Amino acid sequence: MCVFCKIVSGEIPSTKVYEDDKFLAFMDIGPVNKGHVLVIPKKHAETFIDLTEEEAGELFKVVNKVAKAVKRGLNADGLNIINNVGAVSGQEVFHVHVHIIPRFENDGMKFGWRKLEYKEGEIKEYAERIKSAL
Repeated sequence: MCVFCKIVSGEIPSTKVYEDDKFLAFMDIGPVNKGHVLVIPKKHAETFIDLTEEEAGELFKVVNKVAKAVKRGLNADGLNIINNVGAVSGQEVFHVHVHIIPRFENDGMKFGWRKLEYKEGEIKEYAERIKSAL
């Protein structure tokens, strides 16, 4: 049983901020910023793409509700809402989870994307590969 399933079952304690019959939101014990919350489905699935479209939609309804509460409750200036799929992307616990990280002006956390450039015609090639997999 994974660590998040143990939290769902009550085997491992957590500090809950939201719970219903399908989902649980609790405080991250190793927060990026204080107030960092994790939202998980109670039903085990390793990654976001293992969920059905319906389950993914229901998860993000809860993420939306909890994110609004994090922003309001902590008077945060912004939020990072992050889900990693697979170890290469940074996923460490293999049970779907969405991070809601409150952000504050001058909080010292740096977040940025590298920006690559496509070669001639390459953007269309990548788009076609994605479209053909839908």
